[in-house]
Amino acid sequence: MSNTFSDSSQIGIVSTFSELTHTDFKGETNALCWHRNLEGDFKELVGQLQLKENITEVCPKDLLALQLSEKGNRAREIILNDLQLLTDFGAAPALNLLKCYERDNEFDFISTDVYSYHVDRSPIATDTFLCTYYGAASDIIPNAQAEQKILIPEIRKKLKDLHNGPTEEFENFLKENYFDLHYQAQPLAAPVNLGLGHLWRLAVDHPEQQVLPCIHRAPIEKEGEYRLLLIC
Repeated sequence: MSNTFSDSSQIGIVSTFSELTHTDFKGETNALCWHRNLEGDFKELVGQLQLKENITEVCPKDLLALQLSEKGNRAREIILNDLQLLTDFGAAPALNLLKCYERDNEFDFISTDVYSYHVDRSPIATDTFLCTYYGAASDIIPNAQAEQKILIPEIRKKLKDLHNGPTEEFENFLKENYFDLHYQAQPLAAPVNLGLGHLWRLAVDHPEQQVLPCIHRAPIEKEGEYRLLLIC
């Protein structure tokens, strides 16, 4: 099962960057989407960029050095403009060419990598921005359709065994190891795929946040296909 943008109360749709950055999260809405149908050949960009490791940050000068067709140039202009908009807003965007993220295989009963449903946390008021230009796109899920993994009895018991320390220090142990950031989808959960070309703003867990943080996960990459992802 999956939802679409229009039938999810979790998502607010906007039509400009200004709306994206100035619309408040409220109620169940903890994800905002600047919905776009981008024209441009992003595959051409990906085909010319060099992957140096599993995740390679692409700088504007790397993009500017490419010899591109008209459609490839249009794709480059869109990305450079997005980077500039976010930078002018005060964010620190990164453009990543991505083969895969590092997997967390340390424990067989809980995963803390980005392929697991999770929320982002920050000590200061901020949001997560992301846009997938090419390749597989991330999913988000309504908070009511997921359960914090540390509250699942069998997982919690194993975490207590792993902690093996004073009870009063257990909650700090969970936070220090990021176990409390991860969630398990319920059996009938309906995630929303974030799609290609849309610029998203997701609510982060921080002291001033007025809504629940947005639960999301990275996708399993398609075989032989890189992702081109803007994130900050």
